[in-house]
This record gives sequence, C-alpha cells and structure tokens, in this order.
Amino acid sequence: MQVIRWVQRRIRAGGFTFAVLWACALSSQEGLIYQDPYVDFLWEAPLNDSEVASYEGPVEALLRGFETETGGVIEPGTHARVALKVYTASGAGLSTPQGLVSALADALERRGYQRENIFIVDYDTRGLRATGYIGPLSVGSYRFDGMPVIALDEGEHFDKIWFYDNALPPRRPRSFSSSPILAEERSNILSEEERRSYLPTPLFLETDFWINLPMFTDHPVMTVNGALVNASLLAVSNNERFLKSRATGPVAVAEIAAIPEIREKWLFSIVSLDTFQYIGGPSFNAHYTRSEPRLWLSTNPTALDALALDRINQARKEMGFDAVNLKHPLFEYAEALGLGYADDSRLQVVQVAP
Repeated sequence: MQVIRWVQRRIRAGGFTFAVLWACALSSQEGLIYQDPYVDFLWEAPLNDSEVASYEGPVEALLRGFETETGGVIEPGTHARVALKVYTASGAGLSTPQGLVSALADALERRGYQRENIFIVDYDTRGLRATGYIGPLSVGSYRFDGMPVIALDEGEHFDKIWFYDNALPPRRPRSFSSSPILAEERSNILSEEERRSYLPTPLFLETDFWINLPMFTDHPVMTVNGALVNASLLAVSNNERFLKSRATGPVAVAEIAAIPEIREKWLFSIVSLDTFQYIGGPSFNAHYTRSEPRLWLSTNPTALDALALDRINQARKEMGFDAVNLKHPLFEYAEALGLGYADDSRLQVVQVAP
C-alpha cells in the first residue's frame, strides 16, 4: 500500500517567496511531487500585432496580473539573474517572437534586473542562428538586444553531475553487420554516457528563476510540441532518442520537467499565439498555420498544451484532417508528476488589459 505524506517547502524565486506542497510517496520508490498553488490560473492579454512595441503593454499587464494574484513582486533575488528559455527548433517561421523576448526583458529591467543578467537559452546553435538570436558565423555574436545568448549544444554549460538517466539508446546509424542479431545485442549494451541526458544548468544554477517561452505545433510522437517539450527535451543533451520514441518520449518529457531543481526555478510560461501550426510539425510549414491575437501566462504547462491541442484539432477538422487523440500518455504522465492538468475547463482565465 502506498502512503502519501505532504511536505511544505518555502520556495523563493526572485522577489517571490511562497509555500508549495510536495507529495512524498512512501513506497519502494519514494519521490516528491510538486503541487503548484497557482495551477488553476491562466492570464490572457490581447495582442494587436507582432511588432516589438505591441508586446510591451500585454507583457507588462500579464506580469502585473500574476503579481497581483500571487501577492508577490518580481524583483532581484540572491543571484539577480534570470533565464529565458526560447523555442527555435522550427526555424525562423515559427520561433519565440523577438518582440516578446525584448518586451519581457524590458519588464524585468523595470523590476530591477540588469539586462546583461537576463540571458536567453536554447539547445540548438543552428536554430538560434536561423532565428536571429545569435549572429552569423562571420560575426560570431552571442548577444541579442543586449542579452547574452547560450547555445546548450556547444556543451560548455552542461555539468557532469547534473543529468537525467534513461536506458533508451541514442540514435545510431543502421548496422551493416553480417550478423544482425549480434549487432542488435551489442547496441543494447549502453555505456554510462549513452544513458545520460545532461540538464540545462543555466536554468537552475545561479539564477533566481527561469521563464519558459514556447511555441505550439503538432508533433508525431508527443501530439503537441509546446510548453512541456520546450522545458524538457529541447533543453537537454542526447534528446533525439526521446523525440522519436512513442514509448519513452512522453515519459522523459514529464520526468525531466518535474526534476525538482528545474521545477522549483520555473516561474511560469508565456506563449504567443501569433503563429501556431496544426499539422506537419514540428518542421515549419506556412500553409498549415493559424494565428490568434493573444498572449498567455500560466504556471500550468499541461493545461497550456491542452488548450493548444484543442486549437490544433479544431483547425485540422476545418481543413479535413483527422483530429489528434486527446487521451495521450504525455498528459497522463505530466499530471501524475505534478505538472498541472489537461482539463482546461478547470482553469480560471483572468483577462488583463495593457
């Protein structure tokens, strides 16, 4: 029989200090599950267009709405540093809007953060370069709008002591061995390094908090490529093995996103619906995109992904494509590990005006 006990902890993220509950399952494998006190809220602001200036008012309104509801103030804490996890995996056509990033940096500056201590993070150097967050090779600049940019795939920001261990083998080229059975047996013997996906330490070491800035597309394995995937697989090394696996991909997303060190420093997610893709993702295809003039802020990434999937399915039905099954393991695992819930009808949508 599994017994649950609750452990209250005080979490400090910048100027916020609030109580959260961790459910500790006393069983053969004891674990802690984060319980978010603001999981039922979604703040929504209208967006006029995708120009830089148009994000200023809506972003400020979202932050003020969050501060008002939580009773806290976003201000520099112990480290006085903030990480912004952007999404660039789909290329320039569907990436975290630069206007949103700049407006968020401006809002954080108004709250006391120095711009050089607000840094942009993503995994893939090519994606960051293709979307304009880092300069061309001829320039070599790793700064955007006065903020440092970190490309995790360059390796220097991973630490050998912080990793997610999973026995799923990395992707390998097809074997041309004359003995395919022996080759398959050898491929199942993984080295310690092959089992590991190193964690994005810039998000949780020496930062007050980090903010997730995903975009939404459909995904052949995860159904939706959004807040949960951007905060997990698209922030760790050795990730292609999960992005292609229906069996272990959704598990890895939930387990990585729920790692306490990552979850404690994850303040919230902000997402622009200026562009989202309903089929053919995550590779960008402009023929299959929709747009809504709104910004969302929430601490509930699972509900954000469920809301996005509702819109993806609606677009697919209108265009004559099959809808995606809403009962997907990604949501089940995320809910089980305290990453919110997929029943978006429980959300309290708080409309805020610039």
